[in-house]
Amino acid sequence: MKSFFNKFGIVKELFQFFWQKKLWWLIPMMVLLLLFAVLIILGQSSPIAPFIYTLF
Repeated sequence: MKSFFNKFGIVKELFQFFWQKKLWWLIPMMVLLLLFAVLIILGQSSPIAPFIYTLF
């Protein structure tokens, strides 16, 4: 569980970096990449997998 929060901290730091360097245009792209990552993780090991595969 600790590694999960540690990885979430890395994402938080990444968004802070974008905000400080005024790279706001990258934030929507990173949000989309995170959503795709969540879809891939859910698609690998859950009963929702057949429904996610039909989206692609």
